Amino acid sequence: MAEIRLGENETIDSALRRFKKKIQKAGILSEVRRRERYEKPSLRSHAQSGSRT
Repeated sequence: MAEIRLGENETIDSALRRFKKKIQKAGILSEVRRRERYEKPSLRSHAQSGSRT
């Protein structure tokens, strides 16, 4: 889980920027987007085999 601590004189904007960077590095947003919709295992394997060529 991504967590940041707000510094003594840190603005919310800079803390939000740091948080977004941390989330991006951890790959959380891409994981959420991937899981937004259910994908049947057969379709998943079909898509993977198509990308190998």
